[in-house]
Amino acid sequence: MAAMPDQGRRGSPYNSEVISGGTLFAGVALTVSGPLSILLGITGITRDTVFSSPRYAYRFDLTTWGWIHLVVGVALFLIGLGVLLGKSWARAAGIVAAAISVITQFMFIPYYPVWSVIVMAFDLLIVWGLSRSFHPAAVGGR
Repeated sequence: MAAMPDQGRRGSPYNSEVISGGTLFAGVALTVSGPLSILLGITGITRDTVFSSPRYAYRFDLTTWGWIHLVVGVALFLIGLGVLLGKSWARAAGIVAAAISVITQFMFIPYYPVWSVIVMAFDLLIVWGLSRSFHPAAVGGR
């Protein structure tokens, strides 16, 4: 049986940059954080009595918070898939989406404090992992 000549990775649909380290962690974390936010959002929309309703500066109707978390969760999940697939736009979008998630979780602390702090820490790790993966050439440097 004759050996097939090595054609390399030309023409392969998997010819994109291999992700590893912080980028791989961030991609997986985004695809986990997204569905968790989606579930929180669905709970806020359908059963807004699950959360307490304190009086504070960022007080919204809990159904509104549910929609906010649902939209952010879908964005996190889709961007996470983009990161895992090595899409060039996904790293910057992931940083922005995770930062928005940090802000929404911060504003949601009075409703569900332990959960919010844990998700905020998770989102900050995502930002860290994605920001470390930028190369100077990829962002207009040398």
